[in-house]
Amino acid sequence: MRGCALIWMPTSIKTRRRVSERARGLLDTSVVVDIDLIEEGVLPRECSIAAITLAELSAGLHAVTDSAQRAARQVILQYVESTFHSVPFDSDAARAYGRVYAAVLAAGRKPRGGRAVDFLIAATALSRGLPLFTRNPADFATLAELTEVVGV
Repeated sequence: MRGCALIWMPTSIKTRRRVSERARGLLDTSVVVDIDLIEEGVLPRECSIAAITLAELSAGLHAVTDSAQRAARQVILQYVESTFHSVPFDSDAARAYGRVYAAVLAAGRKPRGGRAVDFLIAATALSRGLPLFTRNPADFATLAELTEVVGV
């Protein structure tokens, strides 16, 4: 597996892969689980994850009954825990969640239910002033006024 580590560098001048202009960012769970599929250089140089992402990955271990799938998910969880700084959902994130909740309601969407965890992750990014990198930018479209959402 590969990740942001702490700094992305271009692999070579010949490949012309660009290094993201963004120095820092928060990775959505969708990015973390697909990290091997993401072209090198599109993620920020310094990547963090929300503690909520660790919760999702930890719960995911118990969501499958197949031992091979559980083992694969355990590998991902251990990799993530050892590679990325985890940003806690703290008082600042809780206050930011109020803004996220209001924006989602104003757009006529439900802030609770299946996307609630995504909105907690977005609130974490908002509270830290970090762009949110995701494989599912449409899930965060209602938050464009609040925080930068980067589809990868």
